[in-house]
Amino acid sequence: MALKDFISLRLYTRVARLGSFSAAARETGLAQSQVSRMVAELEASLGARLLSRTTRAVVPTEAGLEFLARIEPILAALDDAENSVRESGELRGLLRVGMPSTMGLRVVIPRLSAFTERHPALHVELLLEDQWQDMVKEAVDVGIRVGKLPDLAGTAKQIGLMRRVLVASPEYLARHGTPLLPGDIANHRIVGGPAGAQVTSWQFERNGETVSVSPNAQLSINDTAGALAAATGGLGITSTTSWAAGLELKTGALVQLMPDWKMAELPVHAYFPMGRTTRMAARAFVDFLGEMLNSDPEHFGHFNSAPR
Repeated sequence: MALKDFISLRLYTRVARLGSFSAAARETGLAQSQVSRMVAELEASLGARLLSRTTRAVVPTEAGLEFLARIEPILAALDDAENSVRESGELRGLLRVGMPSTMGLRVVIPRLSAFTERHPALHVELLLEDQWQDMVKEAVDVGIRVGKLPDLAGTAKQIGLMRRVLVASPEYLARHGTPLLPGDIANHRIVGGPAGAQVTSWQFERNGETVSVSPNAQLSINDTAGALAAATGGLGITSTTSWAAGLELKTGALVQLMPDWKMAELPVHAYFPMGRTTRMAARAFVDFLGEMLNSDPEHFGHFNSAPR
C-alpha cells in the first residue's frame, strides 16, 4: 500500500468523525478540494460509497460505518508501532478521550497544556459528555468516568476517588433554612444531577457515625453544569463534586452544607475499550491525569497509575 493510500484512509476517518470535509481540511492543513478528491478516489478504489453527502451534512453510509470500525484500529496500531520505536518518547497520531463535560472544562482542559507540550505531534480529541458513551462506536481510546461503572467488555481501572459535597445557594437557605444534620434533608427540595444519579442514597460519616439518606429529587438534570445552575438559582440542594462546584463555592454563589459530615467519595475510573491492546497514548494520558489530580488532595483522593 502506497503512502498516499494511508493518507486517504486517515482523511476518510477524520471526515467521517467530524462530519465535514472543510473541518478535516482545516485540521490537516490541506485544501478542502484536495480532501474531497482523495476521499472520492478512495471510494472509487474500493468500489463502495463510504459517505453520504448533502448540503447540510456529511455522514458515513452503512458500508462507511463498517469500514470506519475496521480501519481505525489499524491506523491506531500503526501509530503505536511508530511510537514504540521513537527514541524521543514523543507520541504521535490521534488520541480520543471521553470524559464528563464539567470535569473536562473545569479540571482537565485548564491543565492540559503540560501534556500537549510534552507531545506536540499528538492530536488530542476530547469528547465531553456527562452520559455514558458507546466508546467502541465512537472509537474512544480511553474514557474517564465518575461513579459506579456498568458491566463492560473492556478493561476498567479505578484511578482514584473524588470528594463530594452538598451545596445550596444563600437565597435558597434564607427561604428554607439550613440543614444541620443529614436527617434534615428530607424537609428540603433536592436537585438531582449526574454526581448522584447512580446512587439511591447519600452516605454521610462523622466521628465514626454513618447515616444514610434517600433523597427525593424535585428536579433532576442529566448535566452537572445544569444541576449547579439550578442550585445557584435557588431551586434546591444538590450533591456534586468539590471540583465541579469550586468556582461557585469560592464566589459565594453556593454554600457547602454540613461540612463536618463527610459524604461517601465517588470512584474515578479509566475505561479502556480495547482492553489489553490499549494504546500507548491512552496509557500516557491516564498517567498524566493521575499525576495532575494527585497533586490536588483538597478535591481528590489518591490516584493510581494506568494499567501497563
